[in-house]
Amino acid sequence: MRFTSEQRLDDGVLEREFTLGETPGDTGIPGILWTPAAAPSLSPAPLILLGVPPLGLRRMHPRLVARAQQAAADGFASATIELPGSGDRPHWPALDQARADLRRALEAGEPVSDEIIDGLTLPLVDKAVPEWQSALDALLTLPEIGGPVAYSGGLISIGVRLAVVEPRIVAATFFAGSFVPRATFEEARRLTVPLHVLLQWDDEGNDRQAALDLFDAFGSEEKSLHANMGGHKGVPQFAGDVAAQFFTRHLTRDLTRDPSQEPGQEPSQVLSQDLT
Repeated sequence: MRFTSEQRLDDGVLEREFTLGETPGDTGIPGILWTPAAAPSLSPAPLILLGVPPLGLRRMHPRLVARAQQAAADGFASATIELPGSGDRPHWPALDQARADLRRALEAGEPVSDEIIDGLTLPLVDKAVPEWQSALDALLTLPEIGGPVAYSGGLISIGVRLAVVEPRIVAATFFAGSFVPRATFEEARRLTVPLHVLLQWDDEGNDRQAALDLFDAFGSEEKSLHANMGGHKGVPQFAGDVAAQFFTRHLTRDLTRDPSQEPGQEPSQVLSQDLT
């Protein structure tokens, strides 16, 4: 990992851009790390991995900064990396073709086939998840970052695979979406970490029933689905606040409590639908 720039945001959060895995002839994987303005009360800080859609970090930067500042206010570091074939990374012809196939199907009003979904998603998952693990290896060597680690947002198929194969992740939040391969449903049954899933009930780009079916498939004993009325961009502010509380609960409890002093409790499974 090589840091390439740094700046202090208005609230004092330190933002550092980095490059991971840079070698001769390969510019590596761009990423961004945010750390709290002051030493957190839990030091070194727990870490939240901020998943992103394949739109490029530069385009996503304002929304990522908002998420990172919320995390820093709660005492957490956060980091993200550019997905393969996105942003300033080299074009991926097969992925470009899969995106074109998806656009054609949607514009023609045709069903999106499993073949299109698999071609669009599975190669990206196969390549992105090991890159996330390499990033996590590098981030956890920094003295200001410790653990535990959580994953937040981004493509749900990447998040599911990463949370299944990466034992250092102790909790995850997902934004429910469609175009999910059947293979992801199978992997979801193997997922055991606590989950917080956000669903926009009237999301014009997502299949609500597919999102509900995926939630049902998750193997986690502690999982909650928070559904709010509105489209893809209509996520209410309080939904972010609830997600922040979820991270605070799961990223700090092992550092601040003595389990031997607590009575045994059964994990809960909650389905909450807010219709305000």
